[in-house]
Amino acid sequence: MGNTPFITVRASRPLSEIEFCAWVAQAAPGDRLEYHRGFLVLDIFPMLGRLADREREELARLGSRAFWAAEQGLVHLVQERVGPDRFAYIAVARPKPKAAAAALSALLLEEQAA
Repeated sequence: MGNTPFITVRASRPLSEIEFCAWVAQAAPGDRLEYHRGFLVLDIFPMLGRLADREREELARLGSRAFWAAEQGLVHLVQERVGPDRFAYIAVARPKPKAAAAALSALLLEEQAA
């Protein structure tokens, strides 16, 4: 039995919250997506970040959605140090919960209604 290497997909540009949700919905267990590279908590902070307001707000939404997906049992979130004060933020797809027969879109709509 051979070892299967882990391959992490890294976006060529910043991901949006919607693109992250689309990946979560179609990802197979074990798929890995690097959704941000940097220092997330500092990158979304207005005084310290180097991003424009719109980019910073989208990154904050993306980070919140990734945390939400982890809370729902859809992904594991891991960090890999890539340099001093620089990390790769990676979502690893989990098997879809058997009890969650509802589609991801239904979960998102339910969250918005609350």
